[in-house]
Amino acid sequence: MSRVEWIFRPEVSRPVVVCAFAGWNDGGEAATTAARHLKDQWVARRFAGLDPEEFYDFQVNRPTVRMQAGLTRRLSWPRNDFFLARPGERDVVLLIGVEPNVQWRTYSQAVLQIAHDLDAALLVTLGAFLADVPHTGPSPVATSSTDAEWLARPGVEPARYEGPTGIVGVLHDVASRVGLTSVSLWGAAPHYLPSTANPKVALALLEAVRDVIGLEVDTRDMGRVAAGWQRRVDEEVAEDVELTDYVRRLEEASAGVEDLGPVPSGEDLAAELERFLRDQRADE
Repeated sequence: MSRVEWIFRPEVSRPVVVCAFAGWNDGGEAATTAARHLKDQWVARRFAGLDPEEFYDFQVNRPTVRMQAGLTRRLSWPRNDFFLARPGERDVVLLIGVEPNVQWRTYSQAVLQIAHDLDAALLVTLGAFLADVPHTGPSPVATSSTDAEWLARPGVEPARYEGPTGIVGVLHDVASRVGLTSVSLWGAAPHYLPSTANPKVALALLEAVRDVIGLEVDTRDMGRVAAGWQRRVDEEVAEDVELTDYVRRLEEASAGVEDLGPVPSGEDLAAELERFLRDQRADE
């Protein structure tokens, strides 16, 4: 049984494959938010998907049921969809999915097989992680690769991370084994904010796709959303003295100021902000 469900087989020329996955690799939902923005902006067409049956524990990633036309119910399974876009002169394949629970090597091989069948020239992954960064400053994005040509470019660093990894790390390992050049973009999201979408980090990833990969991306809409998001977070943080002090300390640390004294734990600050937002919603 084929793991790939083709809608049609696109005619492409050495496309860039851009991937983003919900789950462990998606702090602040920034990676999938950026990828969906690209899909919508480029009016990308879905041309294939992966059968979820082999890759998910459905007690962890449960299918959902929704009413359709108010009469019938429709069952939706975890999706891994491939979209074709043509922004400018270069073909792009977008993969927007959910990190699988099992058979990661088989899953990665299925993704790389599609990339091979389409004669992809480059694999790019978008990711975001929670870090000790303030929401008030620019959202940093790390660009890494193991390819010598890419490492010669400004701002591209060798991948030096050691520790637990997600499906993004496995994809890059499989890509290197089959000789497909790959580049990883990771945005840093403030760990003290509630686990909701962070458009500011998504904007930083979009700018990295535009500047590092050289794809045509209009970031104005996401920029407006990110500016509104920051204003709201600024107002919420300003209502809490402890949070305000913590953010100030992070700002000083990011500017290179040392000896800041004891800083509250991220867990304490996140819990405090969650409590504050709940109280605000209750008041409203």
